[in-house]
Amino acid sequence: MAALRPHVPLLLAATVASLAVEGVLYRWQRRMVSLFAKSHADLSVRHVLRDLLLVVGLLRLGGQDRETAYAPLVVGLLVFYALHCAIQAVSVLVRRTRTLPVVTRNIDASALRLSPAPPLLLRRPGHRLLVFGLPATAGLLAAAATDEPGYAAFGIAVSLGLALKGLYDLLVRLLPSRRPAGEQEVLDWLDAWLDAYRPTVGLYFSGGASSAYQANMWLEPLAKVDGRPLIVLRERFMVQKIAATDIPVLCLPKVSTLMRLEHSTLQVLIHPSNSGKTSQVLRIPTIKHTFVNHGESDKLSSCNPYAKAYDEVWVAGPAARERYAAAEVGVEDKEVVEIGRPQLDAVRPYAGPPTGTYTTVLYAPTWEGWDGNPGNTSVIEAGENLVRALLADPGVRLLYKPHPLTGSVDPRAGAADLRIRELVRAANRERTGERPVPDGELVLRTRELDQLTTTDCRAGADQVERMLSQSAPEPGRADAVARATAAWEEAYWASLPQWEHQVVTDVRPALYTCFNRADLLISDVSSVISDFLASGKPYAVANTSGLTEETFRETFPTVRAATVLTPDAAGVPRLLDAVRHPERDELAEERAELKRHLLGPDEPASQERFNEAVRALCSAAREHRARMAERLAAELPGQRGPVEEAPEPAPTAET
Repeated sequence: MAALRPHVPLLLAATVASLAVEGVLYRWQRRMVSLFAKSHADLSVRHVLRDLLLVVGLLRLGGQDRETAYAPLVVGLLVFYALHCAIQAVSVLVRRTRTLPVVTRNIDASALRLSPAPPLLLRRPGHRLLVFGLPATAGLLAAAATDEPGYAAFGIAVSLGLALKGLYDLLVRLLPSRRPAGEQEVLDWLDAWLDAYRPTVGLYFSGGASSAYQANMWLEPLAKVDGRPLIVLRERFMVQKIAATDIPVLCLPKVSTLMRLEHSTLQVLIHPSNSGKTSQVLRIPTIKHTFVNHGESDKLSSCNPYAKAYDEVWVAGPAARERYAAAEVGVEDKEVVEIGRPQLDAVRPYAGPPTGTYTTVLYAPTWEGWDGNPGNTSVIEAGENLVRALLADPGVRLLYKPHPLTGSVDPRAGAADLRIRELVRAANRERTGERPVPDGELVLRTRELDQLTTTDCRAGADQVERMLSQSAPEPGRADAVARATAAWEEAYWASLPQWEHQVVTDVRPALYTCFNRADLLISDVSSVISDFLASGKPYAVANTSGLTEETFRETFPTVRAATVLTPDAAGVPRLLDAVRHPERDELAEERAELKRHLLGPDEPASQERFNEAVRALCSAAREHRARMAERLAAELPGQRGPVEEAPEPAPTAET
């Protein structure tokens, strides 16, 4: 309206307000930014429209002679927009040269001519146009206010200079000596690295961003395994989701690149989860595959029919073996190997009833799952009742640790989770007591641990720059991380009042650390209760399945040694009494027996059994390769090496 009238004060005010709104949108209204982009009214379009209206307003302020005076300025603007398009085209080319067929971590890949990423501004067309075009917009505003074209000319000249400088910075990166290695060169490097490192056992993982925990729980057992471990990923973003580890990480997004593992020394791949891309790696005949799952429970997902695609299925104890037999999903008993749960070495055993003022209760419900079964999670039907009953006891300290995926499928679970958190906060407001004096120890330990474990780079880093900065780790880093983690956990719990309830949602402290602090676990039918059994402490399971208690126990063997709680949480006071007075605990012997049934014997240790399973499957893989090589040599002898002259036959009586 200001441009068409024209009206200078309104034109100035509207332009300034428009620029201010851009900042507000990107700072607080990201959903609105997405809506504009879907409507093809992104930041670039809005900026061009803003400058266009300014030019229209300037041309309409005076007579026809203004068109001649302002014509060079219009040409300058057009050249600036042309440079903007050129920068975007070159930026795409630079991005393609920096998108390598392999992404690495904990590997020295400097031979691939890795380099820091271009400035983030040059890779974001909308932001780049706004920043580079701001001098031109300011010059046009000044010209409209003063009727002096010189201001506009100066502003457009500055914008042109910024655009030329940005274009130059990107063009330089396309020089052969400045761009990373090409695809074939990277693949040749990969083959050479595999030949030099000679991996024997690997962890294969593919999934969404929120599923990284499934792989992370196997990092420590894999790091302690005999041989040369390797982590194989398929999604580029997952490289940064894998927790701190010294194990080399290879991300192979393309199937053709993945197939190069066939000619490597890799003998076994361990699979903690099933995914659509799992079928691709199963096609490699030289590698043996085993499924270890990311936890064991009585859910149907713990005996998925997909498991029959693997050479072996590694489980914790006899219970899982029986579960596969009962499920009849095609997994033969000879393919099931019991290895225990090597992750549970950090779980401390039961040391008696609570000795302090408070009984620490860990409520760790699982998520709602994909099948809509109301018995999957207690959060929706029983969560608030359980928490209220626990908070009503003045001698209870609650640790609430919901599953990371809570609410991802059923919004009711997410809403119930938020209400539970508010109940915990309200209970803390009603409690008073002495708080530990801050001594800076937690801050110090957090900084130390973050420095050792962080996978973050600068904000503008791309994958190539991360590969450069996350090269081969220094010797001894894994031990340093273990020591720093133990120190952090001690400082974390010491910094909290003993009477204060906690909502634990961050990566730290880990679930097993919460096990060690808890006197009692309340959870659902999930791998959490199987793992908690390693402690020998009392546990309870919420029954929201609609089944009777007797049927519930028969259906889910992991509940056999648990106190079963109804959705109204009526049994919580009696449960707490049994925890505080072990002589009233009628399930202690049952828990010890169930622990052996679910997790296997205490001796040999789970890590030792895990190593033995790896060695045995590696041996099977080597034997299989040898048989295949012999068979191929027999079938195609002429293609296995240079043709040798046959020896002359020995003379016989006939000759």
